[in-house]
Amino acid sequence: MGLKRRQRVEPEFSLAAMIDVIFLLLMFFMLTSKFVTPNALNLTLPSSTSTSLASPALAVSITAAGKFYLDATPIAEAALENGLKAKIKSMGKDIKSTTITVVVEKGTAIEHVVSVLDVANRMQLKTILATDPKPMPGK
Repeated sequence: MGLKRRQRVEPEFSLAAMIDVIFLLLMFFMLTSKFVTPNALNLTLPSSTSTSLASPALAVSITAAGKFYLDATPIAEAALENGLKAKIKSMGKDIKSTTITVVVEKGTAIEHVVSVLDVANRMQLKTILATDPKPMPGK
C-alpha cells in the first residue's frame, strides 16, 4: 500500500510588520512630545487681543503670591538667572536664540515681572508674555 505521509505545516508568525508599526508609533510620540509644553500650574492669566502663537522651550511662571517656577519646578527669584543658564545649557541650545515664555498670574506684583524681564534682558533672551484671549465684542 502506497500511503504518503502528509507534510506537517508549522504555523509561523512574522513579527516584522508589528515591529515596524511599533517603531513608527514610537517615533510619532517622541516627535510630538517635543512640541507640547505642558504648564502644570493652574494660573489665571490676564487677557489680551493678541493672537501671536509660539512654542518656546522654557517657561517662567509667577504666582500672585510671588512664587517663581521654572518649567513647573519651584525656584527662588535670586537663583532664576543661574537656573535659566543651566536649563538652556542642558537643552544644548544657544542662549541668544532661546525664547522663554513668562506666565504671570493675574494680580501679580509688577516688580516680579520686571525682575524676570530684567534677567532675560541681561541674558539676551527673547521673551513672550502669556495671556488668555480676550473675547471680541459682538461674538
